[in-house]
Amino acid sequence: MLFSQRKKLKVTLLHLFVLCSAQHSAQPETRQVKGIVGTVFYFPERVLNSGNLLNQHFGSIAQVHPVKKSNTNLEKRFQNRLHWNNVTGFFTLSDLQIDDSGVYTVENTDEGKTTHTFQLTVYYVLSKPQVTVHDKISCSVVCSVENGREVTLSWYKGGEILNQTSSPDHNITLSLPLKVDEQNRDSYRCEAANPASNETAVVPHSCIESDPSKVKDGDERTRDCLIIAVICVLVASVVVGFAIYLKKRRNGHSHTDSPEREQDDVQYAEITHIKPAENQEERTGIPELESLKDNPNLTVYYTLQLHHMPASKDVDTA
Repeated sequence: MLFSQRKKLKVTLLHLFVLCSAQHSAQPETRQVKGIVGTVFYFPERVLNSGNLLNQHFGSIAQVHPVKKSNTNLEKRFQNRLHWNNVTGFFTLSDLQIDDSGVYTVENTDEGKTTHTFQLTVYYVLSKPQVTVHDKISCSVVCSVENGREVTLSWYKGGEILNQTSSPDHNITLSLPLKVDEQNRDSYRCEAANPASNETAVVPHSCIESDPSKVKDGDERTRDCLIIAVICVLVASVVVGFAIYLKKRRNGHSHTDSPEREQDDVQYAEITHIKPAENQEERTGIPELESLKDNPNLTVYYTLQLHHMPASKDVDTA
């Protein structure tokens, strides 16, 4: 008798297990779906003739009746944003907001009653991460992005993740530093991501070589350029100074030569010897005149002096 009771107990437990399994399988599975603020979300189950769209907090928010009729303005917060397409049979929710996150159920009564449940999570639009150079010599960079729901910020080299950060505080800016190998700079990327989207940024070209010898070569090139510039300035100064000197010297020669040109411009008048009158005695016998009167190189002034000298002597004699 004890054996038969044990057997009945096992059968009862087996029936209970089958019944629980059947009830569990009959419950609709909740599917995880995602949306982005400001975009349109399509509920991925259709209602062609009759059915409802339900929200976990507000109940039925849209109804579809036979003969292609619908009412999608049952709830004020979804007014003018919730629509049903009578051709495709899909419900759509436009201009998504963060508060639209929640559990929705599409109830289809076209042929029997079927339900499909969705857990909708709405995320903010990701901003593009910014990569700035922190130290050009060592090529250290920092990647930053505005935080949001489930946002992660990561550095990748090729397909390998180097480091990652996130924060539950949505009001801060996420930042992630990294020292980059300049030889493989193009293989690095910074990625901001949430479950709905991702944005990527690369290392800027302003990060210079981290090799000290290359940095030294750059300094030497800069110094050589400065030396060349100074030499050019000095040469230009010498050329300008020499040109000024030549101009002044030319002007000085012009002033020195001007009296000679004035002397060259003097015109001498021809002198005609006039024979003395009858009542005047021709002055002869003066040794000075006799010796010089045939000299063609005498100036007018000197000749006049010679003529004056005998006259003076006559006056004194008298």
